[in-house]
Amino acid sequence: MADSLQDEIRALSFEAALKQLEDIVGRLENGQAPLKESISLYERGDALKKHCEALLKEAEMKIEKITLRAGQAAGTEPLDPQ
Repeated sequence: MADSLQDEIRALSFEAALKQLEDIVGRLENGQAPLKESISLYERGDALKKHCEALLKEAEMKIEKITLRAGQAAGTEPLDPQ
């Protein structure tokens, strides 16, 4: 993948990258894109997925980093999404 495409994807917010990924999945599921275009879409989708995963991991690490109790750092607590 070209560096300019990687830079473009890295500059996207999570929400923008997720929207593009959803659009790509829809186009691929539709099955009407020619093979060459489908391959390009898949490659971009893969890069977008990795970008979204990295942004989510970063957010998770920030949430787990410090739990404050009464203004004092009380340690860390993992995020329990359930």
